[in-house]
Amino acid sequence: MTEKAPVVELVGIGKNYGNITALRGVSIAVRDAEVTCVLGDNGAGKSTLIKIISGLHCHDEGEYRVDGTPVQFASPREALDRGIATVYQDLAVVPLMPVWRNFFLGSELTEGVWPFRSLDTERMRQTTVDELAKMGIELPDVDAPIGSLSGGQRQCVAIARAIYFGARVLILDEPTAALGVKQSGVVLKYVAAARDAGLGVIFITHNPHHAFMVGDHFIVLRQGEIELNATRRELTLDDLTHHMAGGAELESLKHELNRLPAPEMGALQEVSPTG
Repeated sequence: MTEKAPVVELVGIGKNYGNITALRGVSIAVRDAEVTCVLGDNGAGKSTLIKIISGLHCHDEGEYRVDGTPVQFASPREALDRGIATVYQDLAVVPLMPVWRNFFLGSELTEGVWPFRSLDTERMRQTTVDELAKMGIELPDVDAPIGSLSGGQRQCVAIARAIYFGARVLILDEPTAALGVKQSGVVLKYVAAARDAGLGVIFITHNPHHAFMVGDHFIVLRQGEIELNATRRELTLDDLTHHMAGGAELESLKHELNRLPAPEMGALQEVSPTG
């Protein structure tokens, strides 16, 4: 039996901005009903990776495949048409509009015929309630401005919206970065719910603890290259944290420090706190 191709696959992807190499030889496979966590410090290449997968930027090297077929997206709309949706950290919402209006922002439902066509407010409102309920999201009032919701709640609305509009792959850009512990827990719960609904999830984060709670596959980027590519069964949280913290570099630094001559080390130890 032939194994099903990953829904999204990058093979040897490279991206240059002038003389600056942002990504080099990056290969990632994203499968249905799995969470692929991509970790890395600032400047590791996470943002460039998001832009390539979401169709905002084109890659310079390698191959980008969807369902096994090579693609070259010219815009995020083309990626979205293939079921690849991105939820950015700052979220594309209008704070003063109700939750249901933001749920359908840019894709409003209408009723009647031209020139008497109007917004079908009741259907949009009820659909919003129903779709949030499918994800287990309970909001007191979908007529409330979305700006009145917590950061975690807004992220969950964005996730439910992407699923409703046909996302097969959901890219989440640092969804817990600006949230407290409780709100982060809420978002992670719905990341898992999206996976359980059959979506392939790409979870971009710099927090190994959050990643390990929901991840099935882990990628650590360092200076545009893959430093770790492992499944959940192949590593522990300590391993992931070690790689994320630049474990190899820290070991090298520790080795260099241990090479200080003994007299110098002794002299350092004898210095009192007051000098």
